[in-house]
Amino acid sequence: MYQDPEPPGSPADRAGGVVWLRPEFQTRQTELVTLSDGARLIGVTKSAVSNWQQRHRNFPALALLTGPLHKRTKWVVTAELVSFARAQQERRLAPRTGHKSPARPGAEIAAQQTAQYEALLNTLTEREQRQAQALARTRAARRTAEDKLLRARARLTAEIDAVARLTTTEKDPAVTPTDTQTTEVDR
Repeated sequence: MYQDPEPPGSPADRAGGVVWLRPEFQTRQTELVTLSDGARLIGVTKSAVSNWQQRHRNFPALALLTGPLHKRTKWVVTAELVSFARAQQERRLAPRTGHKSPARPGAEIAAQQTAQYEALLNTLTEREQRQAQALARTRAARRTAEDKLLRARARLTAEIDAVARLTTTEKDPAVTPTDTQTTEVDR
């Protein structure tokens, strides 16, 4: 961005508001053009030229500033502005390569995708087989555990029945162990 080389109130400012930034063009004023006239000359908007000036270091250097300090008119060398605009136009029309990857044939892309999906399918098939084996082992272990549970329940039921018979025999005074022995002898 442009900064005034001379502060307000300087001799250049008092001399009709004319500041030569490139004194070699003082006698060649016909080679200069204002930025707004230059925009019309090259067929772009004033804002395009202003944007170029702000964004590009290689924008032509200003040669002359005229007018009051708060509203300066900027002048550049016409040939330099036209040359810069032509370079911008060529750059704009040139094919953009940017960060795009080079184009590959569709067959190459399809072959690569096919190889990737085949590898993925093999991996998933192996996982499925391992999981099927694990499921078979789990089912066998479950059957074994169910069998053990049934046997344990049967033993528990038998123990509960035996304890119940013993407690029933002990609580019934009519039946005593000695009576049972006597009854057996009498028979």
